[in-house]
Order: sequence, then structure tokens, then C-alpha cells
Amino acid sequence: MSGVLVSGLINIETTLRVDRFPIEYLPVRYPFYGVNSTVSGVGFNVAKALTVLGDQVRLLSLIGRDAAGVLVKDALDAAKISRAGVLEQLTNTAQSIILYDGGGKRQINLDLKDIQEQIYPGELFERALQQSSLAVMCNINFSRPSLVHVRQAGKLIATDVHTISSLDDDYNRDFMAAADILFMSDENLPLAPEEFARRVFDRFGVEIVVIGLGSRGALLAMRQDHILERLPAVVTRPVVNTIGAGDALFSCFVHYYAKTRDAYQSLQRAVVFASYKIGEAGAADGFLDEISLERLME
Repeated sequence: MSGVLVSGLINIETTLRVDRFPIEYLPVRYPFYGVNSTVSGVGFNVAKALTVLGDQVRLLSLIGRDAAGVLVKDALDAAKISRAGVLEQLTNTAQSIILYDGGGKRQINLDLKDIQEQIYPGELFERALQQSSLAVMCNINFSRPSLVHVRQAGKLIATDVHTISSLDDDYNRDFMAAADILFMSDENLPLAPEEFARRVFDRFGVEIVVIGLGSRGALLAMRQDHILERLPAVVTRPVVNTIGAGDALFSCFVHYYAKTRDAYQSLQRAVVFASYKIGEAGAADGFLDEISLERLME
């Protein structure tokens, strides 16, 4: 098992299944079993997936002193994730509403409350970092000041900037510049994924770039080995909701890469892991443990 620090968002997520996009106006709908509320957020999703896969996770996050915060603490206990690094520093816990259809389209509405103005205590971060071999630094503002401390400690940094359209993105540039392992989606890229990965290598010191291609799989780019290769998607069970697929891909890659330092095999498994995960509606549901995943790989 690996010690992994995860610094990232936790929020309450409500998912709503719709018939199609664009949404037709109706004064009342009755989507029986189509509305669900769970604990989610990139930090929670990644921490839960890594825990299910067998890692020792130290999750650092901020939640509210409200009823939603109580739900978060219960979910952490249920997932066997320590609460020690999850601080009740906010008045209100962040929330999201996600609309999704049966074809894989989704719209995410994320209310971060005032979390982007908050600072995570440096001494608590340093303590967790000392016990970790790799740091997952999700692109939330309270992770930003700690990027330099992870670099100075010589620990690997993995981050996911999700949908991005420019290397000059003011919000994500710090995370891209600090990363050893950088994930993103192809959804808003201005160039072909291969060309964008080359430009990442030209601009930043990133060693590994993975670009999620949705139903077409994922692109693996490795600086040292001069590799640019697409791994196709697989189908392991019917798709329910694609929300959280990127978090699952990222988490599984981090788990295996921390163990093996083999990026290709790590992404092969991550593609299967993400495929299985999207058979559930919630972003933090549907994770396989390592034994089950290896059986599926066979």
C-alpha cells in the first residue's frame, strides 16, 4: 500500500436524470429514482477510489459547520477515510447539481460557497506530506500555496485540470507548472490532443500527460520515452452516468503508478476502472477494489 496525500474539494452532489439536452420546459416532472444526493467532489472521489484500491490516504479538505458537513463526516467514516485533515472551516459546505441524460451528456452546476477564499493550515499540510510518497493536488485554491512545499520535499505531484483550453490559463497555470503527472480532458482543447501534449512538454516540466478522450479512451504522453499513444475505451457494463469518469481514470492511474512506476500498465487499468465506474449514477460510486479490477483485466 502507498501513502498518498489528497488535497481537494468535498461537496454535496445532487444528480438529476433528464430526458435530453436541451431541456424541454415542464412545470413539474416526476423522475422517480432519478434524483440522488451523495457526498462527492474531486477530493472525496479520488480519496475514496484510492482507499478502495488499497492505498493509505490522507485527505485534506474544508467543509462547513452545517447539516451538509455532518453528511460529509458520515460519508468519510463509511468510506474508511480519516477525518483528521478535513476541517470544519466554512459556514456552508460546497454543493453541486448535475443534470445528465442517457447518452452520456451532463451539465455540472457547482456552488463553491466561499471555499476559494480560504487557506488550509500549512502545519497540517506539512505533517500529512511527510507521511506520503505522492501528493494529489486537486485544482482548488486552498491547494495552490502548498504546491511549492511538495516540490521542495521532492515528492511527486499529480493533478487534474479537467477541461482546459489554453496553457496560459490563469487559474490552472500554477498546477500545470508544478505537476509531474498531469491529467486533463480533451473536451475544450483547441488542438489535437497529441499536439497539445507536445506543447505541455515544451512549456512545463511535466513528465507524464494523460488526456481523457471520453468514449474514445485516453491519450498517454511520456516525455522521457517520447511516447504518444492512444488507449481505446472498453465497455465493462452499461453506462448510467459519465460524471466522475475522469476522477476514476486519474485515481486508478495514480494508484498503480505509485506502485509500479509503469505508466502504460497504469493507464490500461485506469481505462477499465473508469469504464466500470460509470455504471453508477454518483461520481463517488462504482469503484472496484484491486482484486476485482485485476480479475476484470484477465
